[in-house]
Amino acid sequence: MSNKKGFDILHDGSVNKSTGFTKEEREKYGLRGLLPHAISPQKLQEDRMLASMRRKAYDIERYIFLSTLQDRNEKLFYKMVMNNIEEIMPLIYTPTVGQACKEFSHIFRHSKGFYITPDDKGQIHNILDNWPEKDIRIIVVTDGQRILGLGDLGANGMGIPIGKLALYSACAGIQPHQCLPIMLDVGTNNEEILNDILYLGYPHKRIEGEAYLELVEEFVMAVQNKYPKALIQFEDFLTPNAYALLNEYKERVLCFNDDIQGTAAVTLAGVYASTRITNKKFSDLKIMFLGAGSAATGIADLMVTAFEDEGLSNSEARKRLWFVDLNGLVVSSRDDLMQHNLPYAHDHEHLNFVDAINSIQPDILIGATGAPGTFTKEVIETMSKINDRPVIFALSNPTSRAECTAQQAYEWSNGKAVFTSGSPFDPVTYNDQIFKPGQGNNAYIFPGIGLGAISCNASTINDTMFLTAAKTLANLVDQEDINFGALYPPLKDIRDASLQIAVAVAEKAYELDLARDEKPENLEQTIANYMYDPTY
Repeated sequence: MSNKKGFDILHDGSVNKSTGFTKEEREKYGLRGLLPHAISPQKLQEDRMLASMRRKAYDIERYIFLSTLQDRNEKLFYKMVMNNIEEIMPLIYTPTVGQACKEFSHIFRHSKGFYITPDDKGQIHNILDNWPEKDIRIIVVTDGQRILGLGDLGANGMGIPIGKLALYSACAGIQPHQCLPIMLDVGTNNEEILNDILYLGYPHKRIEGEAYLELVEEFVMAVQNKYPKALIQFEDFLTPNAYALLNEYKERVLCFNDDIQGTAAVTLAGVYASTRITNKKFSDLKIMFLGAGSAATGIADLMVTAFEDEGLSNSEARKRLWFVDLNGLVVSSRDDLMQHNLPYAHDHEHLNFVDAINSIQPDILIGATGAPGTFTKEVIETMSKINDRPVIFALSNPTSRAECTAQQAYEWSNGKAVFTSGSPFDPVTYNDQIFKPGQGNNAYIFPGIGLGAISCNASTINDTMFLTAAKTLANLVDQEDINFGALYPPLKDIRDASLQIAVAVAEKAYELDLARDEKPENLEQTIANYMYDPTY
């Protein structure tokens, strides 16, 4: 900031403190006369901004307000988010980010990220020079083809990387200037978006096949050259591409797919915690998934690792995991399955969803469909007949896409359900008992994973590290949370949770010889000292 003066400071959100500048700072930086007389403590500024935000009539207006504040005064924005995480996280991420993405081209104010199109082929390495920051540590990238449960939104999906990186900084203290949101804008097959005169993206059908893979390869290799310490987080890719890219790069570069691996770890943590309510051994569990896309299969893949960690063989582990998709139970006799489904296609008669529940008798039901209302009253009642405490995960985002609501789960199960969801639900009172459903949000996992990986300069991230993260998160759920039926710690504690996960992940990286930096004497203190503090 020392090189900047006057309006240059006030127009740079990374250093601007607005009315928070002291008398001495105003003199030093040439700000006298450019600000009102009063000097406002950061807490007073926060209270003023909160009051302004709360006066907005709709959540999308609150999203725009917060986005503008982030541009104008970054430290105040993050201070607000951190101090009011339960109120603000649903506004800057799910569920509001879903609406923000749908309307992205209509509410566009200020460019926050980096866009790569097919026109940039052969030039990605060069155009990355246009990004002002050179020490990038976290990149979140999407191609916009499967945004939450909303489908192909093209370049409008840039709201996802922007939101995820805001959570990286707020929840895990990643320095904001070390974050880079990237949109691989390869077109869209959404006709409504292509016909929108205000659409800001590449106005063509999606490129596919070799042309698509070559562009991704060029991007990934350019990142290795420009930002050799950066972690790449793949986000909201269509299932076949999500798996193809993860399998291509997970052992080559520092990367992971949050929809596959982050969702898996946060769900596994909830399953671990649920055993404290159901009093069942983890190794004895049978789990059924509704939905067989990247999220559901990613969860199952990590659960295989978890079951093996408990002493089961690979085949025994897979037999504990069952899938139901649009065409019913996933069984070996079917000829319409995708490659990632085949390991979970068991020898069994083909059944519909409810009949499959009755036949398999799962302890836990996990929904990752993007299809609202698919956990019907009959489904919840059936789970309740075969389990004293049926465990129900309705993970689809945003809230409008959840397989069932918290109220429905508790009412239809007569208060027996152990319920969690991907988006937030308010506490529910049923039969004079208060339930506080936990939110199985990936924000409990990916910030800590990222922080741990960059803290030790990891070369790659493997399933063992995600398993470690899941166990660490599960151990942070205290008995009071369990008493209210919550499978995750309170969101207000998420920054500490991220630190603990980061330490555990970095320790595991050192143990597996995946860390490229020398281990510090006090790992936890070193990571804590790095974490971004937005206090003036």
